[in-house]
Amino acid sequence: MSKTAPFAYVSFDRVPSPKGAAVHIREFVRTIGREFGAIDLITPNTDAATAAVELDRWPGVQHYQLPAPGSNLIQRAMSFRGGLEQFFTTRRQIVHFRSIFEGYPLATNKSQVADRLIFEVNGLPSIELKYHHPDVADDRELLRKLRHQEDTCLDIADRIITPSAVTAAHLITRGVADDKISVIPNGVHPELFSCRQPREWPAGTPTDPVRMLYAGTFSPWQGVRQAIDALHLFNRDATAQLTVIGPTRGYQRNQLENWCRQSGVQDNVQLVPPLSQRELAHLHHDHDVVIAPLLANDRNTVQGCCPLKVLEAMASGVPLIASDLPVVRALARPEQEALLVRPGSGKAIKDAMMRLGNEPGLGQRLATTARERVEKRFTWARSGRALVATYRSELEAIPANISRSADTSPAG
Repeated sequence: MSKTAPFAYVSFDRVPSPKGAAVHIREFVRTIGREFGAIDLITPNTDAATAAVELDRWPGVQHYQLPAPGSNLIQRAMSFRGGLEQFFTTRRQIVHFRSIFEGYPLATNKSQVADRLIFEVNGLPSIELKYHHPDVADDRELLRKLRHQEDTCLDIADRIITPSAVTAAHLITRGVADDKISVIPNGVHPELFSCRQPREWPAGTPTDPVRMLYAGTFSPWQGVRQAIDALHLFNRDATAQLTVIGPTRGYQRNQLENWCRQSGVQDNVQLVPPLSQRELAHLHHDHDVVIAPLLANDRNTVQGCCPLKVLEAMASGVPLIASDLPVVRALARPEQEALLVRPGSGKAIKDAMMRLGNEPGLGQRLATTARERVEKRFTWARSGRALVATYRSELEAIPANISRSADTSPAG
């Protein structure tokens, strides 16, 4: 029997995955495994059995995948929760979770699960769920249940971590004490997202088009439609091509292709499947501008976020055009690291692209300042140090007479 790790990081997100959540999880668990020697990562498994996976180059991390079968979100969440009840047979020093889907049973059984609970708030179903499932938008009873579970997790957790000051401000309105919240933003690896000087702004002709990059999911709050609108408007005066990279479901791809046909830009848009971080970094250098057209809805302006796409663009030396929202201003300042434009407006993006062509040196200045800001403030190393400090603080708060993990293996 092997010794149970003193820490567990539990997430209803799948790992590995092309989504930004998986990148974030990887960086956090690797940091804790490297610093403290042992942590269990627990995520869902599409199969019907528990799988234990040794992760290459993730020292100190043991990955347990628990079964989460089901035809919908609720069924999968309940299946995963059932697996967690069997898994946590020994109390850990710290259990760290990311959402109510895994966190609610952990919080309501805290005395059996952990000495200290950390709730990492990246998203709140009471805000986000309606975008993924519009048919539940008016279900007040479901909303009440979601908020109850969110409030329970927020109340019982000993520490709240969030990547965004906007999220922190919202949680304070929900009754969370300011001194209970740690804001730890996302980051990049500057050596991976290396900086390359942008080429002179192209002529925007059919033989030398402006190359636009949109990277991310097709979630309703991301604004991919506005990137297509900007391409359509720009191509009235010049020529541009748009690369759209990220995971898509069948209906999302069909919707995107329909938008492109309606705008007459289907020959100017390339859809690229998800890439590794290294491949994505190289792809940045093949483009002239990165577009991050986040929409001004409650997911971005109330709940908050810390968009990786913004940081990755800033690190890569490619000029960035992004929506002028508080969550973006926290990373890139207007006219210093990026051109920030009116959210929801393809014309505003197009006008910013025209500025890059009409103002010599603007793109280079923005890219240089952006890279400097990332190196100083938004690296995974910096975020990792803040995370380790948070864990040390939580360990110090555990009374000396509390028993530690026994030499038993997790069930499953």
